Amino acid sequence: MKGYVQVYTGNGKGKTTAALGLAVRAVGAGMKVFIGQFVKGMHYSELDVINSDLENVTVRQYGRDCFIINEPTPEDKEAAQNGFGRIRQIVHAGKHELVILDELNIAIYYGLISIDEVLRLIKDKPSHVELVITGRYAPDELLKAADLVTEMKEVRHYYQKGVQARKGIEF
Repeated sequence: MKGYVQVYTGNGKGKTTAALGLAVRAVGAGMKVFIGQFVKGMHYSELDVINSDLENVTVRQYGRDCFIINEPTPEDKEAAQNGFGRIRQIVHAGKHELVILDELNIAIYYGLISIDEVLRLIKDKPSHVELVITGRYAPDELLKAADLVTEMKEVRHYYQKGVQARKGIEF
């Protein structure tokens, strides 16, 4: 089966959730999935079920114990670069039919990973590997290189009313 490049971007909620839904579907079809989470190092509830119940899914976090809010540190850049190097190895090995690069767009936006590195990964990936790239601020070059682009648009969000992130819904 031919693998394509999908991008889930925009300022609305649901980019990672959509990618995780695709991962579940892929596992149900017998595929191996690798999820690399950039700029994330905190615990998210989905990690519990993935680690305990989905043996064909591997998740690795390439961030520190917080999400970047201000300027990234040298440690943030090192974590992202190390993670992207590992992702390159995973993609080129071709053992995982679906590779999700969660929040990679944020890593690009903050200058942790260059768009040129990402475009090279897309160009050089084995033809059967499906890549999914999530995160706000997808650069135009990536949007042009992708086969599928979905933009999540925020129309209304309860955060605006002061609702904090809720376990099981946002994390």
